[in-house]
Amino acid sequence: MADLTISAQEIPGASVYGVAQVSYSVNGVAGQDYAAAVAAASLFQANAFEAECNALSAMVRLRMEKLDDLGEVLSTLNQVVAAMPTKNQQSSDTVWDPKLPRARELMAKYGMTLTLESDGSIRRDNASYAQNDVQYALDREDNDLQQDMVSIQSLFSKRDNAFSTASQLIVKVNNASQSIIANFGG
Repeated sequence: MADLTISAQEIPGASVYGVAQVSYSVNGVAGQDYAAAVAAASLFQANAFEAECNALSAMVRLRMEKLDDLGEVLSTLNQVVAAMPTKNQQSSDTVWDPKLPRARELMAKYGMTLTLESDGSIRRDNASYAQNDVQYALDREDNDLQQDMVSIQSLFSKRDNAFSTASQLIVKVNNASQSIIANFGG
C-alpha cells in the first residue's frame, strides 16, 4: 500500500477574523480542506488495518490447519495406546496401525519426531512420549490461536472506527458545502 502524504500550505492573503486559511494537499491533490484531509487519513488508516487483518487471518488459517493435523496425530496415538495390552504392561509393548506413517509425516511437518520400529509398529513408551509432545503442541497452538483471534477482533474494531470517522467527516463536509451553497442562493 502506498504511503499517505498530507501537506498544508497557507493561502496568501486569505484570513478569516485574522486566522490564516490553509489549503491541504492529499496525495498530491491540492485544494483540500482539513476535514477532507482527515477523512483521507482515516480511510488510509482503515485500509492499513484491513491489510493487517488479512495477514493475521492467513496466519490463523495456518494455525487451524496445524491444529487439525495435530488433532489427527493425537487421535491416532490414542487409538494405538488403547490397542496395547492392558495386562503386564511393558514399555516395550508394540502395536502396528496403518495410520502411524501418516502420523509420523504430520509430526515431522511440525518439527516433532515419532519413533517407529523397523516393522512400522510403535512401542508403548514412544507412543506415550509422542502423545505428550503433541498435546503440548496442541495446547500451545490453541493459546496462540486465541491470542490471534483477540488481535483480529481489535483490528476489526479499529478498522470500523476509522471507516466510521472518515464517513462522518465526509458527511459533515458535504453538509457544510450544501449549507454554504444554500446561503449563497437565498
